Amino acid sequence: MILPTKHIRPERALLTIGAEILAALRGPMTVSRVWDEVRRRRGGSVEHAPIAYDWFVLALDLLFAMKAVEFEGGLLRKGTE
Repeated sequence: MILPTKHIRPERALLTIGAEILAALRGPMTVSRVWDEVRRRRGGSVEHAPIAYDWFVLALDLLFAMKAVEFEGGLLRKGTE
């Protein structure tokens, strides 16, 4: 689930989606704004299938566990560590 396997394509792996979240996170943003940005970016690409919100949240949880993102005051931002 985190990494691609023979059953999970690379564009659906949580690590790939997490990288897309970090690329979309240009500054402090709300979770819904990041969700909209990731969907917009994936919508323009033929090779990326749309993702469900629960899959997006799992990728966000992974980033939070890795301290790659922080959530404070209702805003999401890249981790400082």
